[in-house]
Amino acid sequence: MRGSLFVTFEEGTWAAWLYDLLKPHVTEVLVCNPGKIPLHKQGNKSDQIDARKLAERLRLHDLKPVYHGENGIRMLRELARSYLTVVKDLSRVMNRLKALYRSWAIPCAGRDVYYRRHRSEWLDKIQEPGVRCRAERLYQQLDMLQHLRQQARRELLVESRKHTITAKLRQIPSLGPIRSALAVALMQTPNRFRSKRQLWTYSGLGLETRDSGEYYVVKGQVRRRKKQATIRGLNKDHNHDLKGLFKGAATRASVKPGPFQEFYQRSLAKGIKPTMVRLTLARKIAAITLTLWKKGEDFDINKLNSQAA
Repeated sequence: MRGSLFVTFEEGTWAAWLYDLLKPHVTEVLVCNPGKIPLHKQGNKSDQIDARKLAERLRLHDLKPVYHGENGIRMLRELARSYLTVVKDLSRVMNRLKALYRSWAIPCAGRDVYYRRHRSEWLDKIQEPGVRCRAERLYQQLDMLQHLRQQARRELLVESRKHTITAKLRQIPSLGPIRSALAVALMQTPNRFRSKRQLWTYSGLGLETRDSGEYYVVKGQVRRRKKQATIRGLNKDHNHDLKGLFKGAATRASVKPGPFQEFYQRSLAKGIKPTMVRLTLARKIAAITLTLWKKGEDFDINKLNSQAA
């Protein structure tokens, strides 16, 4: 198109800033996934060669885009990132603390090792002064991160109340205020997913299949084999935070009384493995989340079977 200007660059640290900077001045900005450019790693490599290869693939419409474009929930997204980062750091410190006790053959099952009221008892079990000092530093980190997590949680909930969709998503069993806010922040908009299967793939809940020789010729006519494609597990290229969200919701739904637990128990009675039932629950919760967000409806238990994964 004459007079049009298209820009592409790889996803990276500056991608969000560059996208906002260039978007008003060009026809289209496409942020591509470098992991989906296999030929990009072949042959000689330099900035000029990489730019030429990207331009050629942009002309051929052969680039896998990374979504950039929803600015209305930027505050919610940043608060969600802050909350998730603090939670991961807190889990890392808790694991280090237990690893320290185990390294000195001190059993530390349960959560008592983290509580302040039992802290002196646990520290007394460590005889080495240097190890004890190390444990005290880990406890200081634990206290600080617990305070930061509560603060990040409050800020996330306050901001999520400004978005009406979070109230509708909270109607879904096992999808509480925090998970609802995180779902909106991570998905950004339901319109980027044409169907529930695209959301499953983005969330790491999609099935990867491998098949060859799908069609064969019989008397000059092309026919399709009846043999099903081989399933190789779940897709690996996905949003890990969103996958953890739906898996956590499915795990909670399997133990909390309600329609999802009834579905879980019925599936177990049929002989289905618990891991597969929880996967089905996670896909079901993701599909319901997308449907409620797109249609703006309230959660209806009677429509639960229609959202089957």
